[in-house]
Parts: sequence; structure tokens; C-alpha cells
Amino acid sequence: MASAEDSSSHRWHGLLLLKRALICLLTAVVLLLLTPSIAQANVLANDAGEGSLFVRSLETLRDLDYHSWQVVAYRQGLPGEPVVLRIVGFPGKVRLNHPTNLLVHAGRRDWALEDITLANPQLAKDQREAAAEFDLQPLIDDLTNNRPLRLELAGVFTELPVPPYVVGEWRSLPMASQ
Repeated sequence: MASAEDSSSHRWHGLLLLKRALICLLTAVVLLLLTPSIAQANVLANDAGEGSLFVRSLETLRDLDYHSWQVVAYRQGLPGEPVVLRIVGFPGKVRLNHPTNLLVHAGRRDWALEDITLANPQLAKDQREAAAEFDLQPLIDDLTNNRPLRLELAGVFTELPVPPYVVGEWRSLPMASQ
């Protein structure tokens, strides 16, 4: 009689474990389906006034010294207009000298993006000197895939890693409409 009770107890225990495993599996599937992907594009479009469209990709990235940088790639106007990259540091902690080209490294490829900060009247007058703008279009025109990049700005940071999903956002900006 004891072996029948043990067998029944083992079956009950086995069914309980199976039920728990199925609940865990179902929960994992629901979370995967309902949670947005971390690499989902974060391109935002705004009306910049006077019928002009403003599209941007905004990310906060950390350099290898763990300093945070706000990195904004944007295009103002109709699709096909050039894309600008703005890098902003914490005011008072960093001073960005102009003009200083932004070096971009991707494997064996390198680019030197032109510093166009002083062409922006708002940034040219800003006494904090914590922001710089660069012409991103040559990089976007050369890239054929969303590969990781490393940014280097002399005297400011030696390596600011840019993940592939951010590069994908940047590459989508020239033709983004909404």
C-alpha cells in the first residue's frame, strides 16, 4: 500500500512541476511579445514651425571614462537635407574648443567629420561651450550597414562607443518623414 501512495505522490509532484514550468514558459513568451525591443528605433519628428519638419535621434552614451554625453543626430527640413550630429557634455565639466573635427572609427575605416558648431548662431553665442555640432552626412553616405562606431574628440574623449542600433537610427534620418 505504501508503494501506491508513493507512486501517487510522485505523479502529483511531477504534475505540479510541469504546471510550474508551463506557467514560467507562458510568462516568458508574454514578456517577450509585449516588451519592445531594445534596438527599436527612437527617431522623433516634430514640426519646427513655418512648415519645416525636424526629425532627430536622441541618445545618452557613456565614454570609456564613464562620462555621459547626449548625442543628438537631427535633420531639419524635407527628406534629403543633411544630417547634423550634436554632442553635448555637462556644462562646467567640459569645454569644447572649435573648430575640432570629430574622428569616427569603424574597424579599418576612419572619418573626420567637420566641426560646424560656429555656423549655428545659438551655439556660437553659448558661453558654456559644452556642445559641438558636426556634419554627419559624409558618414551616413559611406555606411552600408549598422556597424558599431567609436567617436574620438581631441582633448575631450578618446573613445565614445556608438552601438549599431543608434547607427541605424542615424542612417534612417535622411529620408525620415514622420
